Amino acid sequence: MSNVSNPLVKLIEEGEKFIIKQMSAKGGQLLPKHQATDESIVVVRKGECIINFSENEHYLEQGDSLIIPQNVWHQIKVIHDFQALHILPKNIQFEFTK
Repeated sequence: MSNVSNPLVKLIEEGEKFIIKQMSAKGGQLLPKHQATDESIVVVRKGECIINFSENEHYLEQGDSLIIPQNVWHQIKVIHDFQALHILPKNIQFEFTK
């Protein structure tokens, strides 16, 4: 079983209502399970990952994107070294499992 660890996160752009962050993680890394108060968008720039929701999972690779619904628990498992843009509202709030 993989240990949970945080991705590297870098602020790319900040507007009045939205921000864009870049997430990077190594192959095999399991990111923290969480949910958010607003929907957001993940755009994979490099590598591969699986985003697990309670009901299903989504395999994403370079060029793929996914809208993450609000108030839905999800977790990212990195398959191959991964870099993605995360586009989200500035006022978004996250809740992480313990």
